[in-house]
Amino acid sequence: MISLATAAPTVGAAFVASSVEAVEAFTIVLAVSVVRGIRPAALGAGAALVILALVVAILGPLLAAVPVRGLQLVIGLLLLVFGLGWLRKAVLRAGGALSLHDEAATFEKQTRALRDEAHARGRAADWLAGMVAFKAVLLEGTEVVFIVLAIGARPGLLLPAAVGAAGACVLVLALGLALRAPLARIPENSMKFVVGALLTGFGVFWCCEGLGAPWPGGDLAILPLVGFYLAAGLVLAASVRAVRARTA
Repeated sequence: MISLATAAPTVGAAFVASSVEAVEAFTIVLAVSVVRGIRPAALGAGAALVILALVVAILGPLLAAVPVRGLQLVIGLLLLVFGLGWLRKAVLRAGGALSLHDEAATFEKQTRALRDEAHARGRAADWLAGMVAFKAVLLEGTEVVFIVLAIGARPGLLLPAAVGAAGACVLVLALGLALRAPLARIPENSMKFVVGALLTGFGVFWCCEGLGAPWPGGDLAILPLVGFYLAAGLVLAASVRAVRARTA
């Protein structure tokens, strides 16, 4: 039986991480629906979701056949690679060394590109638009699937991770449909800060467990780990801003 203390961080990590990917996918699907209508956007996104669901259904049971410690070590290393990469980009963007991701600008860019293709390709434009929606959902959804499988690698945690990811996707879709506009006001870089810290904290936790090192407090040790990496990222972002201010 999975305790609330174990399931809550898993649900939260999957929810926040999946929210970022869902916002990026929704922006492109919205651009497709604005230019070519809801049908090609829905068909492309729906086909991608079916494929992703099949991947989860196939890979989920396979994880149960892998030795737990070996799986935890491999998943922990992968989470560290993803988490530190997200945290690095979030630090550089917060520090001003990289430009912030702008969903409104992405929407406008995709809309212009689709309209240009529509004029050039005529009747084939609907098929092309559907493929754009398919690719966006498949690429962003693949990262969501990886996050769900990685965070839910321990027996009994796959369902909480899937619930967190599904909740994020439903919320983003509901907000997007209600606003009918890109979700540009969502503080995406702040969310990526949190996601980077979450994935890195989980990665360190899984690596140590895979190596057989016990954690004081068990699963609750994940919370201070995430807090440490979040604080370290904020300090590094402040340092980047200070360095840029001096050089300017």
